[in-house]
Amino acid sequence: MSAEASSTVLDNAWGQIPSSRESTSGIGSFTRTRVERIMALVAGLGSMILGAQALVSALGPPVTLPGWDLPYKVVIFGTLALMIVACLWGKGVRVAAGTFAVVYLIGLAFWPLATAGLPTGTRDQPWIWYLVNIATLAAVLAFPFAIQVGVTLFAPILYGYGRLIQGDFAPDFWFAVALDATFGVILGGVILTLGWLFRKIAANVDETRTRAVSSYAKAAASDASEQERMAVAALMHDSVLAALIAAERAVTPREGILAAAMAREALTRLANTEQDAHEGSDEPRDAETIAYDIEAAAMELGETLSVHRRVNALARPVPGRVARALALAAAQAVANALQHAGGEGLVAELAADDDGIRIEVRDAGGGFDLGAVPADRLGIRASIIARVAAVGGSADIDSGDWGTLVRLTWQEGAA
Repeated sequence: MSAEASSTVLDNAWGQIPSSRESTSGIGSFTRTRVERIMALVAGLGSMILGAQALVSALGPPVTLPGWDLPYKVVIFGTLALMIVACLWGKGVRVAAGTFAVVYLIGLAFWPLATAGLPTGTRDQPWIWYLVNIATLAAVLAFPFAIQVGVTLFAPILYGYGRLIQGDFAPDFWFAVALDATFGVILGGVILTLGWLFRKIAANVDETRTRAVSSYAKAAASDASEQERMAVAALMHDSVLAALIAAERAVTPREGILAAAMAREALTRLANTEQDAHEGSDEPRDAETIAYDIEAAAMELGETLSVHRRVNALARPVPGRVARALALAAAQAVANALQHAGGEGLVAELAADDDGIRIEVRDAGGGFDLGAVPADRLGIRASIIARVAAVGGSADIDSGDWGTLVRLTWQEGAA
């Protein structure tokens, strides 16, 4: 794909990006949204595995009083199942996870009542123990960071306190319960840290992406403004200032014809100001068409000019915008030769091969000092040099007592 085609594709793609606040609000949360989805999937799968382990244990001999056993299992495992489904489905994750975390903590708080009077051993870990860190995982998905920390610490401690009550605070229970609670806090801390770390990285990536998009948008806007400025400057000189100057200085019939032609061009170009920078199709155009456009422009200025062509058989067409820029710049060079040199010795040549295209416009007038041209004279700077540079070409101007030579060059892959 050529550089010109790549630029067109990028410009078209950028133009498809909505610019409203609603449509661009998601740009800054691109990575965070996907990290949240991944975390939910991992949480769903992990909860399914640990939940299955707890369910197998719960289906064994009851560890709670008969009136508590079924409601406990239905409520806790029911909310856990809802959380797993929400995580795998990707909908309602925060609500389902938050519900399970709250229900589980309530279950831990009432555990001493549900097991009152039942014998238990120090090595007997009830099924509710296997869900301690799932509660931490649920809190990571559902709550702000401060509450996540609270659940991570509170759930294992509440479990340990319930077990001590169940064991009547016997000395043998203290070590076993402390070991379980410590393990729960450490594993919960790992889960909490990983969740915070992933979200922090995602937020940094999103912030960097937002800054990059913003910088690109500013650069694109600045480039568009510069292109518009050059187009307007070229238009003002080509079609307005030149026509006014020619009309003011016209004293001979030939100069009158030139001024009238330039005025007609000014009216036409002003009527199409908004399209001037990109008017017409960007379909490739061959060297013969460019030469014809130069001749037609000279004819509009009242001069019969035949462009000498040297076109290689391997010469390839150039993009339409490049062809227009070269033709307009050459036409301006012809207008300058007619206006300032009276058209003396006016000659135009066009050479094209497989590497690019070159156009030369020369006259045999008195010449001028390019460095002495005032900054507000736009005929050369805007209408020739800047116009050709805007499409990746170059314009060289050589002038002296022998006359003036304007050379326009564009090579394949430059635009």
